[in-house]
Amino acid sequence: MSGSVAHLHGLAADGSRPATPSISRRQLRNRRAAIIGCAGVPASYGGFETLAEQLAIAAEARGIASKLTIWCSAKGTATPRPDRFRGARLRHLRLPANGASSIPYDGASALAEMIGRDAADTVLALGVSGGGPLAALAPLSRTRLVVHVDGREAERAKWGGTARRVLAWSERRAVRAADVVVADNAALARDITERYGCRPQVIAYGADHARRARPGDISDLGLPPRYALAIARAEPENNLETLIRAFARLPDQPLVIVANWSATRHGRLLRAAWEGTRNLYLLEAEYDPARLRAIRDRAWLYLHGHSAGGTNPSLVEMMPFGVPILAWDCAYNRVSTAGSAPGFRDTEGLIALVRRLATRPDICASMGAALATVAARRYRWDAIADAYFDLLDL
Repeated sequence: MSGSVAHLHGLAADGSRPATPSISRRQLRNRRAAIIGCAGVPASYGGFETLAEQLAIAAEARGIASKLTIWCSAKGTATPRPDRFRGARLRHLRLPANGASSIPYDGASALAEMIGRDAADTVLALGVSGGGPLAALAPLSRTRLVVHVDGREAERAKWGGTARRVLAWSERRAVRAADVVVADNAALARDITERYGCRPQVIAYGADHARRARPGDISDLGLPPRYALAIARAEPENNLETLIRAFARLPDQPLVIVANWSATRHGRLLRAAWEGTRNLYLLEAEYDPARLRAIRDRAWLYLHGHSAGGTNPSLVEMMPFGVPILAWDCAYNRVSTAGSAPGFRDTEGLIALVRRLATRPDICASMGAALATVAARRYRWDAIADAYFDLLDL
């Protein structure tokens, strides 16, 4: 991807409905856009939720929040549920937003926003779980459909064979139904072009929000003053076991991993096997921005084991902190870091890289500075929001 945060490619003919022509914003004062496919806001799950939250914040700052609707999962949340966030309208479904239920969750919200007199002018679908419903609704609707493809979902190690086939089918249906396809990583965009013949618009994910919060109190965590850090979901494709096994052989190097250990079987098994290791600190997922800021501030090294792209939020959110990053060796991570993060693919390779960096503060400083420069150039929410608002005709 170029230095621009939102390098936008034209959509090639791929059998989908023709894209809506560009229209001056002065002509769009009454237009409305809806975001579907995330768990909701305020963000407390992952990258899509943070994207929706940041778009709402930016919309409020630009005086267009009333034109934006965000669908949220009401499953397990307290009542009463808010109907506004930063001026954006919130609509709720009593369904989980993730797992198998994501199909009816996405389908129900798409139906409400794409059919009828109150249909949105543009729908931004985050992810492809609802590909089947989207493909069925698109020919019946005048709503412009923008689909954000979230990496190679069907290739994630956590899925079994049947789930992978369903996800691959759903992705095909979503991409072919879309007026515009969005990818947050140029390597992912190339994959989509090769598979489907369309050229996605590449809009990056933001990172500058990670340092906006003042550091919070984390004295209750009992962490050492300096450590290597990883933040991830506890899923096989994020290779947390590789990180753990490497640092178990580096007893003088503390490792802090923040993950949703209790939410997945893989995470529960890993934590049960390793939580007694003296230099390992296996923390449950943290969503408070102030506490996350404090946790990140103490890291001298960041480890990124994600192997499924495109751009992983936890990776780019660490880049502004100016510390070296070691990332799983795959095209998505190389693109996200502009080649400034050495790669590893196994325990031995990771151990060798950590040992080298531990004795070379000069290399650590230069690597961290290079990554911070990339983040400042590519991953600014203000520019990213403008790219999305142009795409959504707001």
